[in-house]
Amino acid sequence: MSGRRARGPLQQVRRRSRELQAQVEALRAESAAPAPGQRKALSRRCMQLKKLVDENTNALHNLKKSDEPAPVGNYDQRKEEEEKLLLKLSQQLQKLVLVLDQDNGTMNYAVGEERQKDPQTEDENGEEDESEDEESSDSEETDDEEEDKLLDDPNVKECIAVGNFNAQQEGDLTFTKGEVLLIHDKKADGWWVAENSKGERGLVPRTYLAVHNDDVDSQEQSEEHIEVVDETADGTEIKKRTDSHWSAVRRAIAENDTVEVLATIGAVPAGFRQSTLSQLLEEGNQFRASYFLQPELTPSQLAFKDLVWNSDKNTIYPRPTRVSLIVTLCSCKMIPLPGVSIQVLSRHVRLCLFDGNRVLSNVHTVRATWQPKNPQTWTFSPRVTGILPSLLDGDCFVRSNSLSSDIGILFELGITYIRNSTGDRGELSCGWAFLKLFTSNGMPVPSKMYELLLNGGTPYERGVEVDPSISRRAGSGVFHQFITLKKQPVLVVKLRSLSAQSKDILNLLPETLIGSMCYIHLLIFYRQILGDALLKDRISAQSTELICNPILATFPQLVDQPDLMDALRSAWADRERTLKRSEKRDQEFLKSLFVLVYHDSVFPLLQSTFLPDYKWAEEESEASRWKVIADFLEKSRENDGALQYLLSSENTHKAFDIAELSYDFLGETRKNNPGV
Repeated sequence: MSGRRARGPLQQVRRRSRELQAQVEALRAESAAPAPGQRKALSRRCMQLKKLVDENTNALHNLKKSDEPAPVGNYDQRKEEEEKLLLKLSQQLQKLVLVLDQDNGTMNYAVGEERQKDPQTEDENGEEDESEDEESSDSEETDDEEEDKLLDDPNVKECIAVGNFNAQQEGDLTFTKGEVLLIHDKKADGWWVAENSKGERGLVPRTYLAVHNDDVDSQEQSEEHIEVVDETADGTEIKKRTDSHWSAVRRAIAENDTVEVLATIGAVPAGFRQSTLSQLLEEGNQFRASYFLQPELTPSQLAFKDLVWNSDKNTIYPRPTRVSLIVTLCSCKMIPLPGVSIQVLSRHVRLCLFDGNRVLSNVHTVRATWQPKNPQTWTFSPRVTGILPSLLDGDCFVRSNSLSSDIGILFELGITYIRNSTGDRGELSCGWAFLKLFTSNGMPVPSKMYELLLNGGTPYERGVEVDPSISRRAGSGVFHQFITLKKQPVLVVKLRSLSAQSKDILNLLPETLIGSMCYIHLLIFYRQILGDALLKDRISAQSTELICNPILATFPQLVDQPDLMDALRSAWADRERTLKRSEKRDQEFLKSLFVLVYHDSVFPLLQSTFLPDYKWAEEESEASRWKVIADFLEKSRENDGALQYLLSSENTHKAFDIAELSYDFLGETRKNNPGV
């Protein structure tokens, strides 16, 4: 037994590496939001750990296979993996020191040449008597404070590098001592967006910069160098750039800066990015369900493309589409955990139709649930008392008539977070997956369960892993690859084929739409009422007058507010339970009853001043909204309608707006887009 317990040199180095890795992770967690007085102590610990990592790296380099007391399988591969781990730890510690030292103004570890000091501060290094040293240090502290204030001034754009800096990862900007940099964005975290004389941009640490003094530099630099700086790095010329593409690039760099800082302090894995789909939702309503619910005009603008009246059945014609299916979100496994420096407000999956280049539908969101014992696993459609909130429903219908051969479903896993240290909110993508819906032969993919490996970065990036520490490409052994595959983040979904009845129901919906199956009957009521108003009840097909219909005027607002959709579902379910079997078969009766339920439930809520505005992933706002909704529904149920509530002096409503009642179909219709 004693022979089994003996460890070879490589095994000892590996064990030491695991100990160092645990210490680095603990230090990164402590450094996420340190107190001002702890930064120096944490920086010293970084230095000590960096030294230990370097010692272990040197020990690894000196190992030979012949030193092992017993044969070791895949020796070279294991040694290479260990070297990568130690290199990663060393880089993490270097980055961490940069973050910790951003307020100290000194760099205490070796990353090139030492910071060159100004002539005014050179006396610090000289051997002077005690009194002179105290006087000079006081004046130097005052000068340093003034220089720091000047450096942080947003109007000061040109800085000079006081040391060499080598980019540690993608997005950093390499520069040399004495190089003049143009600062475009001074972030509070100490990593600034800078541009060099070649027009290259990236992130640079504030602690490597000093204010650029033109008078002093002009005496020290050559005339040729001055000309280059004047031509390529003049701040006023850069400011005059107003084209939209340049603005978009600057915005992207600024947003990626936040993710870079979070990755640097270990708050998120390196493969996390700003959420692409949430940014689309913030741009306007073009990617919301309310936009795709509106009728679409034909290219001639003289008729409706997706609304055709069936006079025989006195309703709209069903419209079959190329893509018509149900996708069920089952679970997400091995999702990397964020660090303690950020608080997660929501875990969710956003999905849409995508052809590799463009988003072809609305972006639909499903919120995930998770257990504290197993936070790396997300689940959907939990069992709840009463109706399942539509936001948690993992069963989604998908419709599209796009002819693209590359069309598929894009899934983006995301978290909404708040930084504990700054209070900043944001949304990050935890990975994405793409499920193509047609084979190379043009046939639909089979309806079955799919385990989709998640990719890091954005949907427009390739080859980025969610968490590089568990790389899929690491190792060549079959067993090692099997173990690594088990650790990869995956999304489990199921494509379900449709029955004839389900097809008939889905064919009444718009040609392009993704939504929850739990409220599909409400969407069909809206479409039937829309068909009646536009195709049957209009005086003339050429009439463009406003249509007085509160449901058509306000229903699209409900689709973008899941809690109000749940209120309408609840009110309709209560009324539907009281119906006779013959009444349930009468479509005209059901339609008229739906109008009454709508007016007694959600329509008054939309105009109530007590209902806070809908805000995504704000727990207090969601709770207060649902309290108002539940109280109103209860009173409406007790009083057999909302009339008494509306006439009560205790309740106030927003000022009347004609948009509450009138439907301008020409203003709401979608422009014809062949790509959708």
